[in-house]
Amino acid sequence: MAENILFKKVKKALKEADTRFVRILWCDNANIIRGKAVHVEMLRHYFEHGVGISAGQQGVPVMYDGVVLQTGLGPVGEVSLVPDWTSLTALPYSPKNARVMGNMMLYGKPWGLCPRHFLVRMIEAARSQGLEIQAAFENEFYLLRQTADGILPADSTLFASTQAMDINCEVINDIAEALITQGIPVEQYYPESGPGQHEISMRYTDALGAADRQIAFRETVRAVAGHYNLKASFLPKIFPEAAGSGCHIHMSLWRDGQNLLPDAQGINGLSQVARAFIAGILHHLPALMALTTPSINSYRRIRPHSWSGAFRCWGLDNREAAVRVPSAVAFDKPTHFELKTVDATANPYLALGAVIAAGLDGVQQGLEIEQPVAVDPGYLSEDERTAGKIEPLPKTLGEAIAQLKQDNILLNALNSQLSTAFLAVREAEWEAMKDWELEAEVKVLLERY
Repeated sequence: MAENILFKKVKKALKEADTRFVRILWCDNANIIRGKAVHVEMLRHYFEHGVGISAGQQGVPVMYDGVVLQTGLGPVGEVSLVPDWTSLTALPYSPKNARVMGNMMLYGKPWGLCPRHFLVRMIEAARSQGLEIQAAFENEFYLLRQTADGILPADSTLFASTQAMDINCEVINDIAEALITQGIPVEQYYPESGPGQHEISMRYTDALGAADRQIAFRETVRAVAGHYNLKASFLPKIFPEAAGSGCHIHMSLWRDGQNLLPDAQGINGLSQVARAFIAGILHHLPALMALTTPSINSYRRIRPHSWSGAFRCWGLDNREAAVRVPSAVAFDKPTHFELKTVDATANPYLALGAVIAAGLDGVQQGLEIEQPVAVDPGYLSEDERTAGKIEPLPKTLGEAIAQLKQDNILLNALNSQLSTAFLAVREAEWEAMKDWELEAEVKVLLERY
């Protein structure tokens, strides 16, 4: 009965939007957004149980559509991609199409390799400790033009240039309008440091909603840019001498409608639970990076003096620290923190879920953060960094993979199936591309991300 009522409600919404196809989306272990579309006339047949996809889809790397043998997956096996109808959204940039996020199910139960369910499990783990997670992904991306000389930036302006705002006014306005139409609040926009680079920030929400919004954000920016004969790319490093693109995760901890982060009596204005959560993230960060900065290209961006968080440390308003606690002038106390060692080659469900797992481990162990770093750690001597327990983070994907392989907290959080497949995909990408020059990486990855 309830299913029938929901079907009628969805059918009515689709009819009012004049929808023809409903895209059921998933995001794989290589962070490629994929989908299957069901025509509305056939929707009843797929409404409850979704569409079938090969289990092998979770073993596909970024380079090609083929399954990595070491994932344990292959041509045998079928899972159901079941729509989460609460995420149904008409697509303003693609007339007569709608989107819904899919959950991977096997025999009516969540499949162990489903990234979205992994995040749900971590949200439930936080809730069991009395914590609710609010989050937002903050994206930087490039707008590019295809020319006779190759791919070039859409403009050649500087950070926060009003000239760049004018040049790109129409496309940015349409991106913002498309996001807002989908129920995604837009907070700020400004041109970033690189030529043709931009940043649009979304309002925070619950953790699952934040990851869903990240999928929608990437889809929307790329689609709207295409309407202007532009290519939008979130690839971390496109041009060797220009700024890289990150996708910082902003987070806060809540209980019963109260933000648990600030504490006027706490060290540096942070509560004990907030300090422990941040300490857990920093403790696991070298391994976390295999999930938050998971591409070969990611490590071209994470360099000292590039505001990308190349050192394992935290700081108040320090954009060179891996974790930054921003001042909240309006509240006279910190309200959230930012993890900078993240980019948009990361599957948002895996990245955010793993960050939560790391933070919860810090809470369970009662970890304490070191003193905040108030300078650029890249200019400190090795002795000074050692004294402050400041360490350089992995410089390659291979190093991050090795760290994750040794991190039982994160591996157990992922579960054996998901961790095996994820690591196999990462290792296949590392082995295939570790000796590539930047030009070769960009050629393959530019339009993947």
